[in-house]
Amino acid sequence: MNTITRRTHRGALVLAAAAMLPLALTACSSDEGKDKASSDSKSSASSDKASDSPSKDTGAMDEPFGSACASVPKDGKGSFDGMAKDPVATAASNNPELSTLVTAVKKAGLVDTLNNAKNITVFAPTNDAFAKIPKADLDKVLSDKATLTKILTYHVVGQKLAPKDLEKGSYETLEKSKLTTAGSGESYKVNDSANVVCGNVKTANASVHIIDTVLMPKM
Repeated sequence: MNTITRRTHRGALVLAAAAMLPLALTACSSDEGKDKASSDSKSSASSDKASDSPSKDTGAMDEPFGSACASVPKDGKGSFDGMAKDPVATAASNNPELSTLVTAVKKAGLVDTLNNAKNITVFAPTNDAFAKIPKADLDKVLSDKATLTKILTYHVVGQKLAPKDLEKGSYETLEKSKLTTAGSGESYKVNDSANVVCGNVKTANASVHIIDTVLMPKM
């Protein structure tokens, strides 16, 4: 092959290579686009999945709340951890702020009823709540089992109520009439009269919301 022929052949190869280069670049760019689109799609799906998933940080409302919670023992059977291990009547008996309520429950013969119930809510009046009732009236109620049972069962709802359920609700009690709840955040009232002073206390079979006033059903 002479020199002119070789140069011509070489030139043809260069031109062919130059013609193929844009096609190669286009294919490469297309593949990169597909990879990027796929990556973006996966990233978007992952983001959507994350936003759809409930947050693990559900906040303080999973824990007991309220000013009176500070008086609950820090450890032992009367602490929040201790109460969570026992059924509700037993748990209350270990909390010194609920001793009058426990006495009333025993007089009414409701210990086994409350301990054996499943998934209930108890609005538990503190000792100070009972102290608001004139002593003569309280003594009369404590000695009348039928009336005492009616009052105590009015404090029990046959389902577990979380704080969000207290925002605005009307619930049938074991006494068979209804009580109402309202509020938000860490401030809730029952029947527009009793304040929840330590809410969301867990026991083995119940949610307990400690209140500062004894609830009275219609007699």
